[in-house]
Amino acid sequence: MSTTTTDSATAVPLLDLRLQYAPLRDEVLARVAEVLDGQAVCNGPACRTLEQEVAAYSNVAHAVSCSSGTDALILALMGLGIGCGDEVITSPFTFFATAGSLWRQGVKPVFADIDPHTFNLDPRKIEDKITERTRAIMPVHLFGQMADMDAIEAIARKHGLHVIEDAAQAIGATYKGAKAGERSAATALSFYPTKNLGGAGDGGMVLTPDADLAQRMELFRNHGAGMGDVRYHHLEVGGNFRMDSVNAAYLSVKLKHLDAWHDARRRNAAWYDELLAGIDDLRTPAVAEGCGSIYNQYVVRTPRRDALMAHLRERQIGCGVYYPLSLHEQPCFAPLGYHTGDFPESERAAKEVLALPIYPELTEAQVRVVAEAVRGFFG
Repeated sequence: MSTTTTDSATAVPLLDLRLQYAPLRDEVLARVAEVLDGQAVCNGPACRTLEQEVAAYSNVAHAVSCSSGTDALILALMGLGIGCGDEVITSPFTFFATAGSLWRQGVKPVFADIDPHTFNLDPRKIEDKITERTRAIMPVHLFGQMADMDAIEAIARKHGLHVIEDAAQAIGATYKGAKAGERSAATALSFYPTKNLGGAGDGGMVLTPDADLAQRMELFRNHGAGMGDVRYHHLEVGGNFRMDSVNAAYLSVKLKHLDAWHDARRRNAAWYDELLAGIDDLRTPAVAEGCGSIYNQYVVRTPRRDALMAHLRERQIGCGVYYPLSLHEQPCFAPLGYHTGDFPESERAAKEVLALPIYPELTEAQVRVVAEAVRGFFG
């Protein structure tokens, strides 16, 4: 195994948002100036414009902007009337917000194990988790690849359940030709800066085909206050989930480039797939048949993950673990009664996954630097 340290000239960060912003700077500043000149800076016209643009991009009828991807999940639950005492089946291998949003609403997260190849919820593990309290299934489209929606939707129809897609990492991802959000009651997006469509701070959105649900979520977004000219009359107890207009303007500029950025990520993934092929003890990402991944992350897995991570960091190559601890093992969810060993695929993934740089602005030379370092580790 080589011990040569990569110099700073060949360092490769896990992500560099400055490279994406630089060519858009003038247009972004002009759009932001329009918002500031008009001073409709909170949930203003720029937010309505973004909602229309993202709805059109995602092939859905309605989009409701909000303050974060987490709040998008909460809004979807509130709009569907899912709350205290209800249960929702979801994945234990995901970012904390998936189950955290349920817990915040008094909903019991019920976990089902993942498919080890895609890291997404395994439909074969769902049905025996359904009880009389189950109200919805919440699949997570992890790392930019959609879950097996045909199977999940079939289970939901059979048992009269909602499907709420956690597409925080998957705007524009496809499943059998349909984009994330096209087929479900509600779909949550995140515009956290590191996402494929990242904002100037936190932001989120809920997609839905249902006009009545969209209207309810708009109500809950603004403290449950009535719409129109009637102010300070609250029909429901909602929250402050409004999006900042400056963020909406920024996202509108970036949305026009999103498909090109997706293509660049796929190009980088194809380079990695070729350069990393044939390495014992290393598995590159699997894209299921019918899925179009947007590669929010390029995640390899190896039983030697921690040593590989140290090897790359010594060479100033960015990498990260998403996620090092399954949700059923998180201390705050101990009251759910789960134990280590309950979801072996999720637990195994948490010990083996490692994300490599995949952002669109990577050059082929940088991808080769990363790949050569990985190959050098395995010898």
